[in-house]
Amino acid sequence: MRQLETRLTQKGQVTIPVEIRSKLGLKPKDTVCFEVEGEVVTLRPARSKLLEGYGAVSPRKRPENWRKVRAEIEQAVAEEVGAEDK
Repeated sequence: MRQLETRLTQKGQVTIPVEIRSKLGLKPKDTVCFEVEGEVVTLRPARSKLLEGYGAVSPRKRPENWRKVRAEIEQAVAEEVGAEDK
């Protein structure tokens, strides 16, 4: 196992060595995740929150008629608002 060192700044920041960034495919502005187990910390690219939810909701039919879906939502909201006024 290869070991690389870097220095901690006063703000608690470190520079991830280019070799590690390349191996993990990290680019500027990417988010990383630290996993802590005892005294061992593992760094990995963070999973996309958007991609985690991908496929969680199945469309009612394919292809989805988005104009119809929007009209249904607008109607439901209008009915909800109308019910609040009473």
